[in-house]
Amino acid sequence: MASCCCRIRPEAVKPPVPEWDVVPSTPEQIEAVARQCRRMVSKRALVAAGVAVVPIPGLDWATNVGVLVKLLPDINRRFGLSAEQVERLAPDRRLVVFKAITAGGTMLVGRIVTRELVLSTLRMVGVRLSAQQAAKYVPIAGQGLSAALTYGALRYVCEQHIKQCMAICEQLRLPAPTEVVGG
Repeated sequence: MASCCCRIRPEAVKPPVPEWDVVPSTPEQIEAVARQCRRMVSKRALVAAGVAVVPIPGLDWATNVGVLVKLLPDINRRFGLSAEQVERLAPDRRLVVFKAITAGGTMLVGRIVTRELVLSTLRMVGVRLSAQQAAKYVPIAGQGLSAALTYGALRYVCEQHIKQCMAICEQLRLPAPTEVVGG
């Protein structure tokens, strides 16, 4: 059988799937993952903002919770910090993650993200979202303001989460803790 110069290599058709099971270990890798997550957040926040324009009570809240229940675990996974990924870390690294989570006060890194956790997180931006609910019923301008407030609130919550993930990855870059014996 003659070879064809037009033949497409299989790897050229389908790019390799990135491996999210590894915690980024260099500042460049951490920043690259953060950029990817921010792009993902922007796209999904735009969808939620589009829903916020629709004047149906509660639809936007349900959308916001649904978006965050899917988005926050995606961010954790991309940083190698989902509950399953943290459990697979070496014990000393796992200890660093849990200490960083405790010190940073985050509730969403290394845990299974539930609807209840998302609702408690949304309380952080409760004033914005309450204003968004009220603005929604002012014709035209209010709906635009509602969409802008939704977009901003989701971006804010996710940006805080991305920063927490980045801080934990930075902590993991430090040498593993060692026991000091004697003295």
